[in-house]
Amino acid sequence: MAVRNLAKVFFALIFDKAHCAAFVGRDNGFGNNYVWAASLESGLQIATNHKKPLMVIIHKSWCHACKNLKTKFANSPEIQTLSKHFVMVNLLDEEEPQNGIFAPDGSYIPRILFISPKGLVDPEIFNEEGSSQHKYFYSKPEQIAKSMKRVLEKYELHTFDV
Repeated sequence: MAVRNLAKVFFALIFDKAHCAAFVGRDNGFGNNYVWAASLESGLQIATNHKKPLMVIIHKSWCHACKNLKTKFANSPEIQTLSKHFVMVNLLDEEEPQNGIFAPDGSYIPRILFISPKGLVDPEIFNEEGSSQHKYFYSKPEQIAKSMKRVLEKYELHTFDV
């Protein structure tokens, strides 16, 4: 009996690890210090199940501005600290959703969008220091961190001292 129960626990642990592994994504240069969801779909599922906001980075492999942002993002201790309160997704090249909801003011890149814990793109969270024509374009980690803090304040998810 004890052996049977031990076997059940063992297989449950293996299944849970394998099941969770399906949701783990690549960093695509944005930093392996972050936990990345494997896809937009899995990120949305995790975010709604855990009632966390989602940060979506849409970028292209050939984009110079995207490459510049990657290093800054990967090395930002402030973004790393704040990211623990988000489900993080980065969508490279063909992974970009074709739905216009993810291009609220155009399909330029890189774009960073924030999605509410209910799974809705939040048009009120954008780079306040950026261009009025490209509201979701960020070039500095400080700008991203500022928006992340606004998301956490808006949804009253966490008090932080970053």
